[in-house]
Amino acid sequence: MKTSHLYGRQTELTLENMSFSNIKLSSFPDFIDAYAKIKKAAALSNWKAGELDENKMNRICAACDLVIRGDYRDEFPVDVFHGGGGIGLNMNANEVIARLAGDEVDAINDVNMSQSTSEVNHTALRIALIKMLGELDRSLEVFNQILHHKVEEFKGVRTIARTCFQDGVSVLLSVFFSSLETVLSRNRIKLDAAREDMHEVNLGWTVIGTGEGASDAFRSYILQSLQDVSGYQLRWADDLYAAAQYPDDIASLSSLIRITASILHKFANDLRILSSGPETGFGELILPNVQAGSSFFPGKVNPVIPEMVIQCSMLITGNNAIVQDALDMGETYLNLWEEMMGFLVMDNINMLKNVIDHFGALCVAGIKADLERCTTYSQSSIPTLSGAKKKYSYQTLSQWIHQDGLPKVVAKLKKENEEQHDEKPAT
Repeated sequence: MKTSHLYGRQTELTLENMSFSNIKLSSFPDFIDAYAKIKKAAALSNWKAGELDENKMNRICAACDLVIRGDYRDEFPVDVFHGGGGIGLNMNANEVIARLAGDEVDAINDVNMSQSTSEVNHTALRIALIKMLGELDRSLEVFNQILHHKVEEFKGVRTIARTCFQDGVSVLLSVFFSSLETVLSRNRIKLDAAREDMHEVNLGWTVIGTGEGASDAFRSYILQSLQDVSGYQLRWADDLYAAAQYPDDIASLSSLIRITASILHKFANDLRILSSGPETGFGELILPNVQAGSSFFPGKVNPVIPEMVIQCSMLITGNNAIVQDALDMGETYLNLWEEMMGFLVMDNINMLKNVIDHFGALCVAGIKADLERCTTYSQSSIPTLSGAKKKYSYQTLSQWIHQDGLPKVVAKLKKENEEQHDEKPAT
């Protein structure tokens, strides 16, 4: 019976035998796009090497262009998590492209010529990650611009810094935002370096790095063809055997994504604390009211956007733990779990980018300060005592507090400050 789908029997077998997560390849358009670019580059290189006739090459390239354009996404239904080192991913792509190219084009003999599943998946993951990391960086850049506006807005506002959830010193509210701007800028540099690492691929060297099954003529063209089709300055890994066995570049990238998420997690939780209230919490910050916070309490507003950021961070942390474990799982000459690592990292990047966009636009951009409360906090007891240490020693202040009690000592110091302020000549 003729199927109504473009994919063929090998894809059907993957669907029947190894579908369990319900996370489909069609959910990762950047990976599908990278796959089609690899198949196009391979067809061009096989033709230049004299191993594929021109008619088939043109047909394969035209079919790949349709996929690259974004057509036929629903023709990639395989579960991204399955055994065999991601064999179903390659078979799915081969069959769809072959069907689009015409009956005379064979999925294995033509579309998959001079390639193996492991190297194609390895290379496609990195091409997709290069693109996705570029998009993530743009989101981080916009978020940092929002933070910078907050720094300018709050640079004249003083509040209190707490340590161990106890009162500390008086501080500018702006540094709460500028600190995050600084650390995200630092992590953008690290992520950019990780993005550069993704330019190392192993296409042309087949399953484990020997190059068996692909000719020297094919290899003489494939890297340049892939650069031309992808638009990226890709290069071969220094050690092709290590590339097949140790996807540590993906594991390192995963750690950086988790760290970035953890940084935002910390900031989001701080926003929950500093905006707590409205009457019995800290109440220094006022977050935008984006929706009802409770179906039970009238007028209650919850910090739903920061809580969304925290949930995202927890999911990213869990995925990252699996990625690190999968690096351990590589055995002898090939890491069969690299595809799982790559899809989890792509999922993390997607979640992180989306949450950054929402966090910036729906929360951080609209944060306001309760100026009266911030000023009151900045002039409270502990900051007053801290400011008096230059004039009176720590020991002297401690002795006064022991003798007279904290309220009396603070009142005395505040009165001295007011008198000194009144005595200063006008300028």
